[in-house]
Formats: sequence, structure tokens, C-alpha cells
Amino acid sequence: QVYLVESGGGLVQPGGSLRLSCKAPRSIFSTFVMYTIEWYRQAPEKERELVASITSDSTTEYADFVKGRFTISRNNSRKTVNLQMNNLEPEDTAVYYCSASAPSRGRYWGQGTQVTVSS
Repeated sequence: QVYLVESGGGLVQPGGSLRLSCKAPRSIFSTFVMYTIEWYRQAPEKERELVASITSDSTTEYADFVKGRFTISRNNSRKTVNLQMNNLEPEDTAVYYCSASAPSRGRYWGQGTQVTVSS
């Protein structure tokens, strides 16, 4: 199995910030620019939900519940996508996953990073 690698999760107080990073596997380094990268999250006993996405031309989209608080960005030279999360709320507590997909190239997932927002 080939995975993306997420990092940057942790415990933060409400109102705090975290920056998640998603690193592509070497097998897609040469074609990384073609991939749409998405961040999902899954809270306990809830379904996985899309948080934000960034396309190959850096068009971004956000779920309504993170608009104005989260920012997704990509660095094609470093093969990474970041998710800057500000003004975090307890409801943001979840395991965050990144996913990479491209036409005719399949989809890759990471194994997740835990974000806990608690005082």
C-alpha cells in the first residue's frame, strides 16, 4: 500500500491554531501537480466529511463549517499540501485525512492525524 503522510495534529485549546501537512508518496512525485488534494475528517461515531480541497490549478473549496477559519494551500515543489486551521472549536475534534486523486490515476489516502480541541 502507498500512503500519503499527514502530520501536525495534536491537542489545542479552543480558539487556537494548528497547521496540518500532507506529504505525497514518492510514487506520485513526478505527477503531483496533476492531483486534486482533499482534506477529510471523521469524528467518533460520525461519517467522514470533506473539509477542503485544492485542485491542480490551485482552485480551493471549503465546507461551510470551516469557511473563514481554515486555509488549504499546496507547494508543488515540496509535494505537500497544508491545512491551516485557525479559531479551532471543540466540534473540529476528529481524525483528519488527506487524499490525492487525479483522472485515470486513482486515489491515495493517508492514515490520518488526530486533532483534539479541548480546554
